Amino acid sequence: MALHLIKLAVGVDDLAHMKKVQAARRREREQSARSPHWVYTRNSPRRGDDLLGGSLYWVVRGVIRCRQELVGFEEDYDEESGKKFCRIKLKRPLIETAPRACKPFQGWRYLEPDRAPPDLSSGDTADMPAEMAAELKRLGLL
Repeated sequence: MALHLIKLAVGVDDLAHMKKVQAARRREREQSARSPHWVYTRNSPRRGDDLLGGSLYWVVRGVIRCRQELVGFEEDYDEESGKKFCRIKLKRPLIETAPRACKPFQGWRYLEPDRAPPDLSSGDTADMPAEMAAELKRLGLL
C-alpha cells in the first residue's frame, strides 16, 4: 500500500469552500483545464517514491474531511526569493472521507495507510453536519 500525506487546509470552512478556493488558485496560476491541482510547500518529501499512488488528506477545521490523489512532485526555484520549493501535483476531484479529528501541526506529515480514514460512500455521513459526524467519530459511534 502507498504512503499518504496529511496537510491542514488553513482558512477553509468546509468542502464547498475548499473547492472554490482551489478553483480560484488554478485560475490565478492560469492552469489549463486538464492540469492537476498544485500545492506548494517548502520541503520535498524524502519518501516521494513511496507516496506515488497515495493521497493527500486534508484537515478542515480540525477534522480530516477529504483527500486528493497524488500525481507527482516537482522541485523548483523561486528566483525572486532565492529559495527552493516543492510543487505537489494532485488530481482535482476531492474525495470525501469519514471524518476523523486531527490535532494541528505545521506543514505536512506522512500518514500510514492503516491510519488513513476510509472514503465515504453515499448515504454515510455525507448529509450529516461535519461537527456532528466528528463528535460521533470521537465517541466511537461511527
